Amino acid sequence: MITPPDRTPLPREFFDRPVLEVAPDLLGRTLVRTTPDGPIAVRLTEVEAYDGPNDPGSHAYRGRTARNDVMFGPPGHVYVYFTYGMWFCMNLVCGPEGRASAVLLRAGEILEGAELARKRRLSARNDKELAKGPARLATALGVDRAMDGTDACAQDETPLRMLTGAPVPSDQVLHGPRTGVAGEGGVHPWRFWVADDPTVSPYRAHVPRRRSS
Repeated sequence: MITPPDRTPLPREFFDRPVLEVAPDLLGRTLVRTTPDGPIAVRLTEVEAYDGPNDPGSHAYRGRTARNDVMFGPPGHVYVYFTYGMWFCMNLVCGPEGRASAVLLRAGEILEGAELARKRRLSARNDKELAKGPARLATALGVDRAMDGTDACAQDETPLRMLTGAPVPSDQVLHGPRTGVAGEGGVHPWRFWVADDPTVSPYRAHVPRRRSS
């Protein structure tokens, strides 16, 4: 059986690079979520880079914890975290083992399995909104903390796998401030997205949350 070039799994070496090289290179790549009901494939259109010890916005900035442990592991693994007490977000670990960095998957276009994604994203007004934002993307794919540590480069059956897809030409890649990141970490222009793509989420500056009384 001959595998089409765009369906070839990305090798681990792809992720074993500096996070600011990997992040824009992920645009146009295909993430496949295997489920008992069938696969869901998404073309990545928006990502954010987080550079561990050099980045106040990174979960790994202050060192290793039980929550961020996967970020310190081998490249090409999935780091999933829970946020705001209700949502999951997923990242792909980059760089050499032992030095934490990762790319947050912020948005994408559902290429296959839209009917499965719609069942999880009942509030989406159209298919362009199914994976428009990091929590929506994870919800559409049915990703939760149980998938933290999944090897997206594994050759055998795995619930999440990154494929070569169709890389986006550099002149169609834009970059700017990360969305909703506070303090020093918010100034880095480390969000990358495909120009004029309708599935890219809108930029929002960080807004401090009021503490409940």
